[in-house]
Amino acid sequence: MLANLWDVIVVGGGLAGSVISNRLYQNDTSLKILLIEAGEDVSTNTIIPYADNQSLLVPSPWSWNDTTVPQTSMDNRVIPNPAGKGLGGGTIINSCGWIRGNENDFDLWASTVGDSKWSYNGQLPYFRKMEHTYNASANPVQHGFVGPMWFASVSSTGRNYPLRDTIKSAWGEAGLLPPADGDANDGTPIGLGELNENRKNGLRELASSAYPLGGVTVLTNTLVAKILISKVAGSLTATGVKLANGTTFSATRQVVLSAGAYRTPQLLMLSGVGPTAQLKKFGITQLVNAPAVGTGLADHMLLSLYWKLRPDVAAEGVALGSSNPLFTQPQFGDGVPADWVATESLPRAALIAAITKDEGKAPSSSHPLLKTTRSFMETLVIYAAGSAADPVIAYNGSHITTTLVGLLPTARGTVTLASTNPADHPIIDPQYFSTEVDKLNFRHGIQRVAQMFLGTPTGNATIEGETPADGFAPITLSSSDDYLEARARHSSGNTYHPMGTAAMGKVVDKNLNVIGVKNFKIADTSVFPVVITAHLQQATYAMAEQAAMIIAAACNY
Repeated sequence: MLANLWDVIVVGGGLAGSVISNRLYQNDTSLKILLIEAGEDVSTNTIIPYADNQSLLVPSPWSWNDTTVPQTSMDNRVIPNPAGKGLGGGTIINSCGWIRGNENDFDLWASTVGDSKWSYNGQLPYFRKMEHTYNASANPVQHGFVGPMWFASVSSTGRNYPLRDTIKSAWGEAGLLPPADGDANDGTPIGLGELNENRKNGLRELASSAYPLGGVTVLTNTLVAKILISKVAGSLTATGVKLANGTTFSATRQVVLSAGAYRTPQLLMLSGVGPTAQLKKFGITQLVNAPAVGTGLADHMLLSLYWKLRPDVAAEGVALGSSNPLFTQPQFGDGVPADWVATESLPRAALIAAITKDEGKAPSSSHPLLKTTRSFMETLVIYAAGSAADPVIAYNGSHITTTLVGLLPTARGTVTLASTNPADHPIIDPQYFSTEVDKLNFRHGIQRVAQMFLGTPTGNATIEGETPADGFAPITLSSSDDYLEARARHSSGNTYHPMGTAAMGKVVDKNLNVIGVKNFKIADTSVFPVVITAHLQQATYAMAEQAAMIIAAACNY
C-alpha cells in the first residue's frame, strides 16, 4: 500500500514536473517525492519516438484533446487545443523544435516581476545546463555540451534537402539574412536561422526519459481533484492533495503544481484559489481571492499555406511525395522536412498604428512592443504538403508548405471552470486574432511569404503560385489587407503553446510561491508573465531547472 506521507508532492508529470522531480531527488536522495500524472507512462511506446507527422499524435490517447470555445474573431470556429497527457507532457506530442526565443522576452519577464534571475542572463546557466549541443565548436557562453536534452541542426543529421540553398537565396533576396553570429538559438533570433530539433540519434526525447524518475514514486493514470489547503499556525498552507477517487496524500514540505496552462488554473480554482465570481458560481469555498487565476491566456496562432512548384522544379523531385529516392534514405524519416526558421519583427510605423487602435492612444517609445526589437513572426518552409494518409492537396511532390507562427500575440484569453468535476475539460477561450496588432502580424507575415516566393527572382523561378485549399482566390502580391485577414481567420489553428494563466507577479511571486498559501508552488508555462516568442519547451526546461533549485532550497528550511 502506498504511503500517505511525503516530503514533496508534484502534481503533473509533464515537462516541468519531470525535470523538477528528477532534480529534487538528485539534490537530496533522502526526499520522499510523489509525482502524480493523469496520463500513462509512454516510455515503452513504439510510435511516439519516431513520430514526425503530428496527425499520429493529435488527437490521441496522449493528449487531453481540448478545444476552444467558438472564436468570434475567427469566423466562430472551434479550434483544437491539444495538450500532452502522460509522463513527459508536451514532449510527447510536440514538433521537437528547439528554439530558445528572444533575449528581450526574458529581460521583460525580469523587469515585470523585479527579479534579475528571470532575465536572459539569469536563465542562461539553466539553458546551458540542460543542453547537449550537436556543435562541438558552439559558443560555450551560450550553449551546453553535456546536458540531458540533445539537439541537432537539420544539416548535421545528413538531411540535405534539394531546396535548401534555393529557399535561403529567396529569403536573402527578400531582405532576410542569417543573424550576425550565425546562431539564431542564442537569444538573438531575428533573421534566417537553421532549424534545430531536440532529437537524440533522430528520435524524440521525452522529458521523463531524459530526466529519469528513479528514486521518485510515480503514480500514473491518476487524476488529482484538488490541492488540500488548511490553516496551519494561523497561515493557509498546502498540506497535500485529494485524488478524484477520494484518496488523500499529505506533504510536509512542498506541494508543486505543474499541470500546465489549462489544468493548473483549473486545479487552483477547484482548490479555492481564484476569482470570486468563478468560485461562487460553482459553490466552491474561496480560500484565496486570486482574480488573475485563469486570465492572461496567450497562445501562438499558426497558419499553413500551400504553394505550387513550377512543373520543371517539381519534376526534379524536390518535395516529399515525389518519387525521388533521396527521401527513402533513413535520415529523412527523422525530423521536420525543413531547413530554415525565418524570424521577423514588424514595421515600426505600422506597429505603432496598430497599438494605437488597440489601446486608444499613441504608445510611448518605452512600450514593451517598441522598447526593444521583438520577434513577431516565425515562418518555416516545409518541403511537403498534405500527407499520404490525409492529403490536403495531392501528395505527389507538386507543392510545398509555409507555416506562419504568430510569436507575439497581444490577445489575452481565459481558462474557466465548466464544472467541479476535475475530469471535465476547462473552458478555454484564447480570443485568437482579436487585436489589431495580431491582425497586422499575420497580414505582414503573409505578405512577406508572398514577397519571398512571388517577388524575388529565385522565388519566381521556383513557385507557380499559392493553392488555397478552401476555395479562396490565390494570394498575390496585391492581395488586400481585408483578404489576408479573411484567410487568417478562416484557416489558422494553433501551436499548443499556452501560457500565462497563473502569472508570476499576480498568482505566484518571483520564487513561484502561490500568493497567500505557504508550501505551495507552481512551475509550468502558466507562470510566464510575458509571452515567450518561441516554441515553449526550451524556456520551460530552463524555468523548471531553476524552479528545482528554488524548491530544493525551500525543502531545506
